[in-house]
Amino acid sequence: MRVGKYELGRTLGEGNSAKVKFATDTVSGQSYAVKIIDKTSITRLNVSFQIKREIRTLKVLKHPNIVRLHEVLASKTKIYMVLECVTGGDLFDRIVSKGKLSETEGRRMFQQLIDGISYCHNKGVFHRDLKLENVLLDAKGHIKITDFGLSALPQHYREDGLLHTTCGSPNYVAPEVLANKGYNGAESDVWSCGVILYVILTGCLPFDDTNLAVLIRKIFKGDPPIPRWISLGAKTMIKRLLDPNPITRITIDGVKTNDWFKLDYTPSNYSDDDDDDASSIQEDGSEEEKITDSPTVINAFQLIGMSSFLDLSGLFETEKVSERQIRFTSNRLAIDVLEKIKTVFMEMGFCVQKKQTMLKAIKEESTRKGHGGLTVTAEVFEIIPSLNVVELRKSYGDLSLYKQLYNRLLNELGTPSQVQKLLM
Repeated sequence: MRVGKYELGRTLGEGNSAKVKFATDTVSGQSYAVKIIDKTSITRLNVSFQIKREIRTLKVLKHPNIVRLHEVLASKTKIYMVLECVTGGDLFDRIVSKGKLSETEGRRMFQQLIDGISYCHNKGVFHRDLKLENVLLDAKGHIKITDFGLSALPQHYREDGLLHTTCGSPNYVAPEVLANKGYNGAESDVWSCGVILYVILTGCLPFDDTNLAVLIRKIFKGDPPIPRWISLGAKTMIKRLLDPNPITRITIDGVKTNDWFKLDYTPSNYSDDDDDDASSIQEDGSEEEKITDSPTVINAFQLIGMSSFLDLSGLFETEKVSERQIRFTSNRLAIDVLEKIKTVFMEMGFCVQKKQTMLKAIKEESTRKGHGGLTVTAEVFEIIPSLNVVELRKSYGDLSLYKQLYNRLLNELGTPSQVQKLLM
């Protein structure tokens, strides 16, 4: 099959709305990767704005560590993005197949990543979806950053000087993005770079859990476990990058002046003859894209932001009440939730001890006809101010009293739909 002067060959990758095929320029013999996008699919998935943004953004990015867009062609049904051909796969596959990198090799790749991201930021482009899968490797092992469909541009900042769209991949997203109060694109990209550095040096994610509530709790806390084999310089760099406070988190400039980073560092050489930057990109719509008749695809973090009227209990209730632990969600403020739990404990005859966001309640065994003794702990985890997760754990004691306590707390604090389920 031919598209213009390009002869298409084998399929290199495939997604929901696009295929990537190997292509050869029949005039020059140069190899390329052609991303073939089905117009019907992107309309149905309501992601046409992402494709447009990626094309417009890549047109102003010309750096050796960023995948280059050479040309865009179109037919009635397809869009063809002619991209630089990168044959080494992505960093995710590299880690999965061969494990963690040596500190020397990992630092070299991290240096290239920072070079590419620094260039983007200087151009006014903030990636917002940095992850291993979006970092490709060429035949020489050099990295190439790709997939700018979720990138933000200067015109996307609101009057408060912040971005407000919650996006990204769960394990890589910065805590301030989840907080839903606005964030700085450069600072959130730095956090994602920290996650990538952690993975390439350890072979595992710094924050990971199958339960969304636990994952988000870990992200907000920061401070991932760092193996003993990591050098002090690398350990310090990881901690500075994964600082949950964006104000004190290290900046790109700070990274570049760090002694560990500068070891054997050779800045990328490139000639950017085009003075255009992202501020020159004209887009339809604002940070909140135009509303169409198609349903909008939202992610888990956007669901959390809508928690005042959505039942998210399925994300958190992983065990039956008969087990030792149960979770439920509450839309009340964390301080009110804690106070209410303490009141319920005391009304049911428990002795209560409080430690920060955790309450320990003990009830000694009563008469033979009444309930037996029970020791439980209740802890409150704030995801955002309008959503808290209550975790109730039974150390030992009477199961029926434990169930009674849970039902009472759920009735007092749970979301309306959870309470409705309890009454059914």
